[in-house]
Amino acid sequence: MRIIADLHIHSRYSRATSKEMNLDVLSPWAKVKGINLLGTGDFTHPAHLASLEEKLEPTGNGLFVLKEKTNRPNPVHFMLTAEVSNIYTQNGKTRKIHNLIFAPSIETAKKMNSVFSSLGNINSDGRPIFGFSAKDLIKIVMDASPEAMVVPAHAWTPWFSIFGSKSGFNSIEECFGEYSRYIYAIETGLSSDPRMNWRVSALDKITLISNSDAHSPSKLGREANVLDCPMDYGEIIKVIKEKDNKRFLYTVEFYPEEGKYHFDGHRECGILFSPKDTERSGGICPVCGKGVTVGVMSRVDELSDRPDGFVPENAIPARHMVPLEEILSEALECGVSSIKVQKEYRRLTAEGGSEFGILLDMSEQDIAAIAAPRVTEAIMKVREGDLKIKPGFDGEFGKIKIFGETGEVLPAGPVQIGLF
Repeated sequence: MRIIADLHIHSRYSRATSKEMNLDVLSPWAKVKGINLLGTGDFTHPAHLASLEEKLEPTGNGLFVLKEKTNRPNPVHFMLTAEVSNIYTQNGKTRKIHNLIFAPSIETAKKMNSVFSSLGNINSDGRPIFGFSAKDLIKIVMDASPEAMVVPAHAWTPWFSIFGSKSGFNSIEECFGEYSRYIYAIETGLSSDPRMNWRVSALDKITLISNSDAHSPSKLGREANVLDCPMDYGEIIKVIKEKDNKRFLYTVEFYPEEGKYHFDGHRECGILFSPKDTERSGGICPVCGKGVTVGVMSRVDELSDRPDGFVPENAIPARHMVPLEEILSEALECGVSSIKVQKEYRRLTAEGGSEFGILLDMSEQDIAAIAAPRVTEAIMKVREGDLKIKPGFDGEFGKIKIFGETGEVLPAGPVQIGLF
């Protein structure tokens, strides 16, 4: 069966997260998006884990459904997932690494939490902060269950990731040492995509996964994974571990230029740099004289040993998209949160079946049967990559224009690029 999986989200117990991030709200939102496998997020938080245990029914194969949905057709399935932050010193440098954990059972999650609670505070934040190393994290996870999995989260973002310019490492081995053999996948994050990662030959055996890292229900599925396998925890983990490109069909990606850390810069001074600009400036902001935040594209350039456009053997494809709400916002010339956009979003997803159904599957003719001509044109332009984007930098999302030239509506900056 086709599985559309978003395995990195947060609960209402994480900081800066919507109070609506609970199972009763997430399940119908996943249906609207077209997601049939959703990570629970935050199983390390005792109150959230207690809620998961209360509301979820095990399916017998490592996944869960809401108890009241057990006997309904095509219920949304859930996988136990969490993200943790490891902040520690290694080789004289402070490291700040975020990692995802996948668990096959409530019992496994409880085993991990028992150890985590003795080493740090797991009650104050759904994404707990620990002072032990990423290597120690793998020991704890593998001791709890060999079926569990650790995946470096948003692997390239500057501040909290394995390859981040501010506190990361230059390789998986440098971070995890002898435990690197347990790292089968990395999460590319919103500011990078597989094409960028393919330039790094050291990642050839690593599966590239993509998830939303959603902090509110409407952000579900902004990135996702599309698999063709049974709805079974063991099978899904096997597909990821084996990098099985016959069953891992593709990832759904943000255009990485839209991500908050794609290019370099200094937001406070309005400075947006390409990697070449940063190199010419010596990494210094010309306005304030401080160092710019070095983003994902520069780090990929630094660690890559291949040219842009290289496609490794057995690569898992990617499909880029812009969320439907953003498409409607431009097509209807209204804000994303406007009543007009939200009303049209609800109508289209009801008539089209789901957001992913419209963006990924429906033909242009079928979209035109339910959508206005300008909306249909916008969706097709997104599929073709016919866009203009001012790249994101230093924590600010990039700005996309589907119609017209970017410079017509966006303030001019040091860098403006067109895609593909």
